Amino acid sequence: MANGDARQAISMLENTDKLYGKITIENLKNTLQSKLLRYDKKGEEHYNLISAFIKSMRASQSDATLYYLARMIDSGEDPKFIARRMVIFVSEDIGLAQPTALVVANEIFRAVETIGYPECAINLAHGAVYLSQAKKDRSVYNGLRQAQEDVSKYANLQIPLKLRNASTKLMKELGYGKNYQKYDKDDLLPNELKGRKYL
Repeated sequence: MANGDARQAISMLENTDKLYGKITIENLKNTLQSKLLRYDKKGEEHYNLISAFIKSMRASQSDATLYYLARMIDSGEDPKFIARRMVIFVSEDIGLAQPTALVVANEIFRAVETIGYPECAINLAHGAVYLSQAKKDRSVYNGLRQAQEDVSKYANLQIPLKLRNASTKLMKELGYGKNYQKYDKDDLLPNELKGRKYL
């Protein structure tokens, strides 16, 4: 039942002990008959399955995506957990290549909340295959990470005066908002980061 995985075997024994307070052959058999009890939502298999699911969508392998999704559904995984990961996946891996994918993922999440199991499994499958087949573009995700590195490295750099809100007469005299244009072509980053490209 543990498929040769010692950690899985230990988890099964622990689950039996939690359920029955005593590990006997009979109690172990009863525990192992329940696939829901074998699947530890805080354990390694939980993370292995969601990882395989995400990586299959990333690789645009719809068959593998459906298989790992079916495994999670069969194990009783919370459908909202799966749907949340799909929403995150869209902004990480699809991004600007297909911006409407975020709308689809959010609607899948909403359907899961509204409908629940068993029917929402169809919604999850529909969304997962759609995301798997979508074009991929990680530029927004990578750009955010680079910008966060600069924020961490440089802390709070001075915001250029032209971008500052001139809410008082003194601020206007100090140059706040001076030469601001709505569709400015100038680099609006702080001086230390002029020319930096995140996208």
